[in-house]
Amino acid sequence: MENKNLGDYLLLRCLGIGALGTAYLAQHRFLKRSFVVKVLDSELAQDSDFLNRFEREAAVLATLEHPNIVKVHNVSEADGHYFLVTDPVIDEKGETTNLYEYCRFKGGRVPEDEVVKIIHQIAAALDYTHEKGQATDPFAHLGLKPTNILISKKKEGIHVQVSDFGLSKVIGASNYMNRIYKALADKIGQTTETLPKQNLSFLHHYLCLAPEQRWDKNLGSGVKGDTYAFGVVLYFLLTGKYPEGVFDLPSQISPQYKLPWDRIVKQCLVADPAKRPTLLQQLLSELEHHLPEAEPEKVINLKPALKPGEIQRPEYEADPGAIFKMETVVAPYQPAPEEKKEIDPLHTEMVIIPAGTYERGSNKGGRDEMPRHQISLDAFAIDIHPVTNEQFVQFLEAMGGEKDHNNNDIIRLRESRIKRHTGKLSIESGYARHPVVGVTYYGAVAYAKWVGKRLPTEAEWEIAACAGIEEYIYPTGKDIERTQANFFSSDTTPVMSYPPNNYGLYDMAGNVYQWCLDWYDYHYYNLSMQEPHNPKGPLQGVYRVLRGGCWKSLKEDLRCSHRHRNNPGTMNGTYGFRCASGATA
Repeated sequence: MENKNLGDYLLLRCLGIGALGTAYLAQHRFLKRSFVVKVLDSELAQDSDFLNRFEREAAVLATLEHPNIVKVHNVSEADGHYFLVTDPVIDEKGETTNLYEYCRFKGGRVPEDEVVKIIHQIAAALDYTHEKGQATDPFAHLGLKPTNILISKKKEGIHVQVSDFGLSKVIGASNYMNRIYKALADKIGQTTETLPKQNLSFLHHYLCLAPEQRWDKNLGSGVKGDTYAFGVVLYFLLTGKYPEGVFDLPSQISPQYKLPWDRIVKQCLVADPAKRPTLLQQLLSELEHHLPEAEPEKVINLKPALKPGEIQRPEYEADPGAIFKMETVVAPYQPAPEEKKEIDPLHTEMVIIPAGTYERGSNKGGRDEMPRHQISLDAFAIDIHPVTNEQFVQFLEAMGGEKDHNNNDIIRLRESRIKRHTGKLSIESGYARHPVVGVTYYGAVAYAKWVGKRLPTEAEWEIAACAGIEEYIYPTGKDIERTQANFFSSDTTPVMSYPPNNYGLYDMAGNVYQWCLDWYDYHYYNLSMQEPHNPKGPLQGVYRVLRGGCWKSLKEDLRCSHRHRNNPGTMNGTYGFRCASGATA
């Protein structure tokens, strides 16, 4: 598939073939940015259960945000191929190095300080995902192995990122185990050099499976299975080998290492899942103290004899029947207090627009944009991008529903990418960083108040859009192209996907229409000429102002001076917003 288009991505070259599919270095056709596109096995598209899992589980993958986890930007389907789009983890030569290759390059002699840095970062990634899940449904990797741990060099040193989180579950546990055992069968009579790369990847996975996972069609114990795989990865990092059967401890194979690695490996590789640790960073904390290896406990079968003077006589209970007595007074019912959730908003960076005198309106646009006239504004701050789905979900969780205290609708979920199932909110796969849509004016105002801000006035929005430059017709200048904004397209795009304007503001044109604070009046600009200082629109009206155009707008709607309006209770898939606040320049 090299040098072919898959959706919005041009596949440049193959980076490798793994157990779950083929990874390609790709470039977004419009953004001109590099990504890694992992195309899953085409056979999976024939499995209806896989399609259901793909839609359900992929939404979780896109929510993972951690410096040691490869970021999933998009999960999609095109031309019958299902694929994931992630950040590229490549060196200056465009190559990807995984932990398996890194250890082979080092000849099985990775310096101990590098071992510490690498294993701490892997532990941080696993602990983050394990804590992210729920007690009844913990989120686990289920497929950790040296080949999906990617290594890159940065100024601050070695940087580790773990990939393929949860993909074993997406593929399907039963399906995945069948492929593993097929790879084992194919290995008979073949060398590592002649075995297909995909089968070799499955063999790496098999060697990292916990004992209970090798016989459990559901991939076993989840989090505790990850702990076992973590121990295998650590053992491989220390020795260059996989632990199989009765194996030597790291200190016997690599005596040059001084830290107590044996103890950590033994705790992770214990056969009983219940005895394995859960918090891996806590397990590694003893490395800081250079604790010596503990002596194994001796098992003594004989009970020591007691001297007569050491025998303690029991104390007799004066009233043995007291334990059967019952209180005759019924205690009043006290309902358990409800725990209030303290949900913090995800804040957006803001840009301060300086106070000054500006021109707004147009003598060549619509009649409601005339006449072009001069206004003065105090300094204000405005968000650099529209509010996203992941930000708005936090607000809905805090509100506890989709209506405000005045019973006004905040959002219509069926018009948005946010869904509620069995009382829980979730975001459609790949849409966390897209602007929220389907929001009413009331919902925009309520959100802004929740984060301590407000909506921008129509005048503030227009001046921010054109960056205070009088000659600008669009936020991009005198013209605009589809490489500069999302318009006349089929869907929203993630915020900040296109270049910012001169103020550093993204998506001022296209993607979503944005609610403003003002009431709309067709002839308001005649009054604005007479009261030019901080105009805030008419005192009352029927419609509220929207600005900026949207993903399906024509080019004309993206002009900085273009005015749009609608009923404040309107909800559709093109309406969003951004916040503003007062500021001192």
